Amino acid sequence: MSKNIKSIDIVFGINPVYELLRAKKRKVNSVYTTKVPPKNWEKIKSLLPKYTNIQFIDKSVISKFAGTDDHQNILALTQPFIFRKKPFEVSKQKFLLLLDSIQDPRNLGAILRSAYCTGVQGVIVTSKYSSPITPTAIKASAGLSEYLDIMIYPSAKSALLELQKSNYNIFISTLDKAENFVDVKFKLPLCLVIGSEGTGVSRDILSLGTNVKLPQIQADISYNASVAAGIFLFNVAAENKII
Repeated sequence: MSKNIKSIDIVFGINPVYELLRAKKRKVNSVYTTKVPPKNWEKIKSLLPKYTNIQFIDKSVISKFAGTDDHQNILALTQPFIFRKKPFEVSKQKFLLLLDSIQDPRNLGAILRSAYCTGVQGVIVTSKYSSPITPTAIKASAGLSEYLDIMIYPSAKSALLELQKSNYNIFISTLDKAENFVDVKFKLPLCLVIGSEGTGVSRDILSLGTNVKLPQIQADISYNASVAAGIFLFNVAAENKII
């Protein structure tokens, strides 16, 4: 098993491997597990295609290739994550999420998990200063990233300028001068923008939409990016009766 094959991705963890197989979007070449199989192994095994190679190896070997002990004794080798190529269509994808330079893969995964749970129909990530869809991000999403339509843009600005032309309503989460989110009507079709953990959204996009902030007890603190995203996403989904 080699990590140097660029055409192969690693997915580890019980739920991520299960959802990878259930989604049926990516070819799963091999699955590695321990001689004493993990919880739900039979459930996972029942979804394995006939061509998938199954190998039983020592836990320490799985840890070596996963780069962590947090693999729950199962790891899959699969084709790379499949990203969307065509621009989102306002008539079909009415609820979008744009992640502007989210750098922590655990935050990224947690946000993608919330996006799936709240019915987001498309996710945009930026290519610069952003965490890629790593095995850690997939693990943090509980494997639900497999069901999301994710597209990469060079920058948040380039994405929003395109969305403006398609008449999306754009709402930008920021700590700067902004409207309190409880007073804002989140009308579909829309794109919600969540900024990076350290610096927030890019300064050059603040004029491209409605700036919105979450209320908090002190001005010099802020919510974790994944927590803020979860609050916003739930509110938008509930207000528009998506959930």
